[in-house]
Amino acid sequence: MYQFNGFEDTIAAIATPSGAGGIGIVRISGKDAIALADQLFRSKSSKKLVEAKGFTVHYGWIVKNLETLSPPNVLIGGPGLADSGFPTKALGNDKVQEEIVDEVLVTLMRAPKSYTGDDVVEISCHGGWAVVRLVLDLVLGAGARLAEPGEFTKRAFLSGRIDLAQAEAVLDIIRAKTETFVRVSQNQLKGQLSEEIESIRQQLMSVYTTLEALINFPEDDITTQVRDDVTARIEEAHNKIQALLANSNNGRLLKEGIRVVLCGRPNVGKSSLLNILLKQQRAIVTDIAGTTRDVLEEEAQIQGIPLNLVDTAGILEPRDLIEKEAIKRSHLYIENADLVLLVLDNSVAIEEQDRLLIEQLRERNVIVVVNKNDLPTEISAASIPFERVIKVCALTNQGIDELEDAIVKSVWQGDTVDTQGVLISNLRHIQALKQAIVELQAACGLMDEGLSIEFISEHVKTAAIQLDAVLGRNIDEDLLESIFSEFCIGK
Repeated sequence: MYQFNGFEDTIAAIATPSGAGGIGIVRISGKDAIALADQLFRSKSSKKLVEAKGFTVHYGWIVKNLETLSPPNVLIGGPGLADSGFPTKALGNDKVQEEIVDEVLVTLMRAPKSYTGDDVVEISCHGGWAVVRLVLDLVLGAGARLAEPGEFTKRAFLSGRIDLAQAEAVLDIIRAKTETFVRVSQNQLKGQLSEEIESIRQQLMSVYTTLEALINFPEDDITTQVRDDVTARIEEAHNKIQALLANSNNGRLLKEGIRVVLCGRPNVGKSSLLNILLKQQRAIVTDIAGTTRDVLEEEAQIQGIPLNLVDTAGILEPRDLIEKEAIKRSHLYIENADLVLLVLDNSVAIEEQDRLLIEQLRERNVIVVVNKNDLPTEISAASIPFERVIKVCALTNQGIDELEDAIVKSVWQGDTVDTQGVLISNLRHIQALKQAIVELQAACGLMDEGLSIEFISEHVKTAAIQLDAVLGRNIDEDLLESIFSEFCIGK
C-alpha cells in the first residue's frame, strides 16, 4: 500500500475560492484537529468542541490572544468585545484579553466517518479574503501545517474512504463545465464505475485461480471442456470491458467539450452568431467589414455539451500586416477545429473567397450556416457542396434552435447517450482498460493455440493488474502524486 510521510500531521487550508464572497471556509483535518480548533473557538454556549458529538454545528467566535496588558486592570479590544460575554483568562496578577477575529459557525465531523477518515473541523467565516486568511494563519500558528494540493482527498483515498477512481471523480466535479458532466461524475463518485471494475476483476481473479490450480496439479488433465469454460469466462470479461469503453468517447466529449470554429468572409454575421450561441454580447458587432481582427475564444454549452467557440477574423485579402496575421491564425484554428461553422450571407451570391473556404473545408466536419435569412435570397443551394445547411437570421434568432440541434447531432453522431449509467471520461482509465483488453485477447489467442496455461495465466493476471490501477491498488507513487497535484489546496 502506498505510504504518505505526513499522514499523521494535522493539516489546514482554505476550502473556498479566493476573493470576496458570502462565506469562506477553513478546513482542518487530523488527529489534533478538534483540540486545535478549541484553542481558537469560543462557543456561545461555552461548550468545548472536544466534548461535542460528531456532525454538529456550533455558533461562536474565533479569537486571538493579545499580549499581557499593563496596567493589569485595563482591557482593550475590538468593537463589541465588551458585550461578547467572553471571560478573561487570569495569568498571575495580569489579565489577557481575547480579541474577536470573526463570528463563525464551526462544523465538527469525527473520525472515521468524515471525508478524510480523520477528525475534521470546518470553520465557516465571513467571506472576505482578509478575514479567512487571518483565521487560517491562526490555525497554522496553533500547530497545523498547510495542506498540500489535494491532500484532503488523498487522505480520503489512503484511509479507504474512497478509491482512486472516486477521488478523480471529485476533481471532475470541481472542474465540470456542464450540469450533464456533473451528473456523470457524481455517478462515478458514488462508485458505479468502481463496482463495474471490481466485478470484472473478481471474474478475472477467479479465472486466474483456476489456471493456477491446474498449473500446481499437473496430474489433472486439462480437458476440452475446461479450456472452453476458461475461454468463455475470459471472453465475457473482455466483452464487459469493451462495453465500458464503447461510450468513452462520449464521456471525453462531455468532460472536455469540442472546439467549434466560426469562419467566413467579412460581414456575414460570425460575431453576431457567436453572441447568440454565448447568450451574451461578447463580440463587437458593426456593419463595417473586418471588425473582428483577431481570434476570439469563449466557452459555452449547448444541451449539456461544453463548447469552446472560436470567432475568427473574416477571410479576405489582407489590407495590412495585422489582418494578414489574423487571417493566418484563422486558417490555423480551422485546421484544428472539431467542428466548423461556415457562415455565408444569404443576400450575396457565392464569391471567390467563399469558394476558397469551401474547398479548404471539403474534408472537414462542417455545418453551413446561411445567415441573414430575412433578406432576399441571392445564394444558390447548388453552390454549397455540404449536406448540413441551416438557414438562420442572427437579427431575429430565427433558426438558432435548429442550428443548436445540428451541432448536438454532429457531436453525438446520432448516438443516444445515457448519462445515468457508467460513462468513462478519464484518459488514465481508458488507457488501463485498453491495455487489459490487449492482455485478454492475448490470453484467448494462446488458449486457441493450445499453448501452456502458464502463459495464459500471466496474461489474465496482468489484465487484472490493469483494473487494479483504475481503482488505485498498487499504483506507482509518482503517478499518485501527479494525480493529486492537479487538485486545489483546499480539496
